[in-house]
Amino acid sequence: MPTGVHLRDVREQLFGAAERLLAEGGPSALTSRAVTAEAGVAKGVLHRHFDDFDAFLAEFVLDRVNKMDARAEALLNAAGSGSVVDNLAEAITAVFGSVAVAIVALVTFRDDLRRRLRETWPAGVPVLTDAAIMIRNYLERERELGRVGGVDPDGAAPMLIGTGHLLFADREVPPSADAVRRMVASVVAPDLDKND
Repeated sequence: MPTGVHLRDVREQLFGAAERLLAEGGPSALTSRAVTAEAGVAKGVLHRHFDDFDAFLAEFVLDRVNKMDARAEALLNAAGSGSVVDNLAEAITAVFGSVAVAIVALVTFRDDLRRRLRETWPAGVPVLTDAAIMIRNYLERERELGRVGGVDPDGAAPMLIGTGHLLFADREVPPSADAVRRMVASVVAPDLDKND
């Protein structure tokens, strides 16, 4: 590693490598050796910046969760415009079209990673929990605007995320936009589109 490379740059390089490996090969493809090789850094670099590989993975997962903030803000800003079903379908596709499905598998796959995440994330799976909060906040805003009738944001948000995860998980080809839209419409309200 050249001298003068900032820790943040190395972290991003390693996180980017982990994301690519995870997306391409799933949780079993993630080893410290594979990550450093993919990042193009010496093997010892990862262990100089993280206590161990599970510490690295925990920070990687939390970093990717934090990247959802911009998506959550964009969805909240869409409240009151366009179709509620379309807005939700696009947000769910963006969440699960990313590395989120693979992160859920990674957290499920590694017991030590789950234990380490519990130190800062006491309940739920980080990506899914954050996505459910994003959708709940959006639905609450739309309810304030009178666009979702009697939809309960606290119940509908986890239902949309759980169903979305099932729709996207373990697929070679992602579901069609129409399939995602139909799923959203069936959860939020079958007749909601008529009122959008």
